[in-house]
Formats: sequence, structure tokens, C-alpha cells
Amino acid sequence: NYLLGVGRADCTGPVAEVPLMGYANSDQVGGGLLTRLYSRAFIVADLEDSKRVVFVSADIGMMSQKLRLEVLKKLKSKYGDLYRQDNVILSGTHTHSGPAGYFQYTLFWITSKGLIKPSLNAIVDGIVKSIDIAHQNMKKGNLFINRGTVENSQINRSPFSYLENPASERSRYSSNTDKEMVMLKMVGENGQELGFISWFAVHPVSMNNTNHLVNSDNVGYASYLFEQEKNKGMLPGEGSFVAAFASSNLGDVSPNIKGPFCINTGESCNNPQSTCPVGGAKMCMAMGPGYDMFDSTRIIGQNIYLKAKELYEEASQEVTGPLSSAHQWVNMSDVSVELNATHTVKTCKPALGYSFAAGTIDGVGAFNFTQGSVEGDPFWDGIRDQLLGEPSNETKACHKPKPILFSTGEMTWPHPWHPDIVDVQIATVGSLAIVAVPGEFTTMSGRRLREAVKREFDSHAAPGMDVVIAGLCNVYTHYIATYEEYQTQRYEAASTIYGPHTLSAYIQLYRGLARAIATNTVQDLPRGPEPPVFNISSITLLPPLTVDRAPANKTFGDVLQEVRQQYQANEVVEVTFVGANPRTSAENATAHNFLTVERHNTTSDSWHVVQNDASWDTRFYWTKGQIGRSKVTIEWHIPHGTELGVYRIRYFGHYRKRLSLTHTVSIPFEGTSSTFEIIAP
Repeated sequence: NYLLGVGRADCTGPVAEVPLMGYANSDQVGGGLLTRLYSRAFIVADLEDSKRVVFVSADIGMMSQKLRLEVLKKLKSKYGDLYRQDNVILSGTHTHSGPAGYFQYTLFWITSKGLIKPSLNAIVDGIVKSIDIAHQNMKKGNLFINRGTVENSQINRSPFSYLENPASERSRYSSNTDKEMVMLKMVGENGQELGFISWFAVHPVSMNNTNHLVNSDNVGYASYLFEQEKNKGMLPGEGSFVAAFASSNLGDVSPNIKGPFCINTGESCNNPQSTCPVGGAKMCMAMGPGYDMFDSTRIIGQNIYLKAKELYEEASQEVTGPLSSAHQWVNMSDVSVELNATHTVKTCKPALGYSFAAGTIDGVGAFNFTQGSVEGDPFWDGIRDQLLGEPSNETKACHKPKPILFSTGEMTWPHPWHPDIVDVQIATVGSLAIVAVPGEFTTMSGRRLREAVKREFDSHAAPGMDVVIAGLCNVYTHYIATYEEYQTQRYEAASTIYGPHTLSAYIQLYRGLARAIATNTVQDLPRGPEPPVFNISSITLLPPLTVDRAPANKTFGDVLQEVRQQYQANEVVEVTFVGANPRTSAENATAHNFLTVERHNTTSDSWHVVQNDASWDTRFYWTKGQIGRSKVTIEWHIPHGTELGVYRIRYFGHYRKRLSLTHTVSIPFEGTSSTFEIIAP
């Protein structure tokens, strides 16, 4: 028996003009909303309430050090020492369609257009609010664990790197991805269903880098389906049941299960360099199972949801036992690793290799770099040396065979480009150990880490631990490939920023945490060096928020393109309004809803909201025009089984108006479509 609390809060942030975080493609800028982003918080406390563990999974690309430090600062001012560095795990789902701009290290500013305060604040506030809700709703309950295999939802996107791992190791596994989903189910003592956390390794990149609508991708769609089912009669984002689909060792795992094809010729490009005969690496893209990216997101999300549903319903193995947590800060650019009694190696100052610029088959890079580059290129080296400085001989030697593109650990202007100080953290809930990792472990890296942690627990009289990896936690350090995978220098290896022995260093560190928990000596662990906090106000290349303008003889919210009079299920209702910049709305309200679909109730002659902007079936598009003008188009993809009747679509916005030279205000407005009827086919 434990005290359990769950909470969910909106963390969407600005949906327009802000770059999306994930593909590092500066053209991929927000232009609307498909589904809202949420932070989902889970608190477990023992009945004496002497120990607590908090796990948060947020629909964002990854946690950042700045996010974590700000969240913990707010928790401290609210709750004192209840929620701390050691017992709060913050994990990102790794959607590539959420707003960027919440990092303090310079590298991430380049494609994020700097540090974007509205982005950062929305995520910090959303995470804290979700924890507040969980904290306020603690009740006695029970935990159950279950695990099972998810089929047809992932492929290894660097199979040639995976094959570099020893044959004896590979032969112990049936697949080159981890297909297992682990589920932790929470039930109140009166049988009330509270929610669950599941962990499964897949990249949320069913939405590709041509997408401009903010959304939570495949795992977010799985959460949406589960929460819609359990919170009956509620709009998306409402209701008390919380379903988290959290990330795991997804480093080399893609949901684009048809594999890589040349988009110009249609032939396969499943080769070690992921290149096409015509057009090179730029043309090689992996395809999902659907007819477009929305459909692929739906199919993969539904697969994951259906497995979770089965595991949830059948979960019967109860989790009992004490709670514990351990956390350290480590200077990852300077860890000595004892490989064996005679051999010690070291990690390196962070650096990114050439293949980092190649991207992956899920999202290719900009300049036709190819994966698997173990040679530099005099042209790019020359540009880099001029702009950013040449890597030192020491760093070059340390990272071999990686040819260094950006020696980020030696770049400090205006602030360091990459973190040196990294969080390592484990929390245990009875027999479940949650290993919170600061990046993207590949399939085999994850297996080695889980095994090492399990062995450590076993050898200190804590046998039978279920070890799960929670990905993208606390601070982002790109990828962690195995030493063998590192030698081929595909994207994941080129992005293993602390050099070839990164994984060995993490294994050593997490074993130390596991040992401390198992032997009850957590209080003796050194805290490690505190991460720096750079004093950055808001450095941003975002266009400034200007005054919004409506066309002549029109006003904000007027309909420019009307709906038809009748539709059938599976058709798309579309209406276009005179719009205003959605960023103005985001700065006015934490949870602004941009649209509703409403059904007319004839008996009461009133309108009833049936969908909102968090709904999977609605799409909100914002198009910027000249001199402050803009248009908003709202689509409703009428789902099968929609009740027949009379409907309308409404749009809610804010426009910015100038009162004087120095003073602007934002003014709320709304627009409503004509009514339309949904008829039987």
C-alpha cells in the first residue's frame, strides 16, 4: 500500500513562429495546433509519508537543464524539502513537434532561435502544475506491474551499427529493438482507477519534419486514446485518469516501419550510409505505415495504445516495498572508467561528429552530409575553423574515430555550447527501479545498462528488481551508443558527445547509484559539482510581436471562407477566419483554447461543445500575411460514428492593438462559422 497521486496539466506554449524541437531544422516553425501538449505527474509516497518519488512525463522533445533547475526551484519555494533533486524524475516523451527554445546551452539556440521565454515558462508552469494536482489528490492505493511485447511499431534505423555489437551478445536477443512495454498501474484503495505510466522505446517521429502543427506524435496519441476512453464524456485534456506513455532507450528506434526509401526513385536506401544513387543522403527517408504522416501517427499510436490497454486490464502482479532515490551531478567530460583491473579509459569534452549533420532516415540534415563518416572534409573543416575554432589535438584524439564537426566542449561564446555537468538518477518503488538517463540510449546500450544495474542490485541482496530505463530525463546530452556502434559513426554514434567510452562511464555511475540504494548508503553519495546557471534573459531571433491588422471592411473573427451546408462522416469541414497571431493568446492565458466544435441541442435550443483544439480530429492552421494580417483555417475531420445533427465551429483569439507609441494591449475576439448539418451517408 502506498499514497498515490496523479495530475495532468497543459504545457503547450506558443504554437506559432517558434521553431519545433527535434529535427534541428530551422525551417520547421510552428504554424498551428493538432493536439495539445501535457505534463503528466505521478507521486508515490509510503504510508508513513517519510519518502516520496515523483515521475513526470511531459509531451516535449526532451528535458533541459534549465527546465529542471527552474522546476525544482519552484517546488522548493512551494514545498520546502519535500520534492528534491533526488526524488523528482522529469522525462520528455521526445515528440519532435513541440515548441523549442527552453535551453541554456548555446548549441540548441541555433535551431531554436535562442531562448524563448514563453516556451520555457509554459513547460515549467505545466510541469509544476501537474505535480501540484498530483500532490493535492494523494490517496491510499496499490501499484501493479505488467509487461508485454508491442509488435509492428518500430524498426532499428541504424541496423548496420547494431551489427557491430558482438555476435555472442546479439544472439541473446530475438530482435534489434526492445519490443517490451513495461506498465505501472495505479489504483485507489476503493478500486478507483487513477492512471498508469508505461515505458516503451520508440521515437515519436511519425510526424515528419515537414509538419508545422504542434502535437504530441504517436505516444501522445496513445495517451489521448486511453484518457478519452477512461474519462468518459469529457473533452480532451479533462478528467482525472492520467495515462503516460514515457520514453525509454529509443536512440536507434524508428516508428517508420516501412523502412528507408529514396523519395525521388522509390528504391530502398537501407545501406550503411543511408544514401540514394541520385540525390545522395537528402533523398533517403523512412516511411510510416499510413498514407500520410497523420495516418502513420494514428496507426502507431493505436498499436501502442491497444497493447497498453491489454497490459493494464491484466496487470495483477502487485508492487510492494520501500521507496528510495539517488541522484548525482557528474562532470561527464572527465570520468575515468575502470574497464578491468589493468585498464582505465576516460570520457572526453563534448563534441559532435560529421554524421550528426547528416541527420537520420527519420529527418535528414540540411547539407547532404552522409551517415557513417569517419573522415573529415577540408571544405567544412575550413569553414568550421574560421567560424568556431579548430578542435584541440587532445579532443580529436579522445574522440577517435569520430571526425569532429563541432568541438562544442571547447566553445564557450556567449555561453558553453554543451553541458559538462550531467544528472544521473535512479528511483526505486518496491521492486521497480526507474533509471533516469540524460539522453537517448540505443537499444544495445540500454540493454547493457539495465543488465548492469540489475546485477548490482542482485549482488547486494536486492534480487529480482524490474529495471526500466526512462529516457530524455533532466538534461539533454544527445545519444549514447555502445563502444562498438561508435566505431561506425552513424548519426547516433556521431552524437555520442562524450566520446567512445560514454556508455561505460554511465554504467559505472549508475552501478554506483544502485549500490548505494541496495546497501542503504544513499546519504554517503557525493552530490557532485552543481551545474552552472547562465544569466540569460531572453535572447531570441523570433519576430517581434507586432500589432495585428484586419483587412479593409473586415474585423477579427470574420469568416473569409465559409463551411458547406452539409457533410457526412469521414469528410473534412473547413472554415477560414480573419485571424491574429496565436502568440498573443499564449501570452494572455496559460490554457487558451483556440477552437470549439459545437452541436446544437434542439430541445434546450443551446450549443454543446463536442470537440476542442486538443482533439485529434481538429486542426488549427495559422497563416501569416503582410503587415500584421493573418488568416486562421480550422479543419474538423469528422470521425466515423459522429452523431447526426446541426453543428458550428468557433474560433477564439486575441489581437494586439496599439494605444499609444509605447503601449499595446491585446483584445480577445471570437468568430463563428455558419451552421452545417451532418447527415447520414
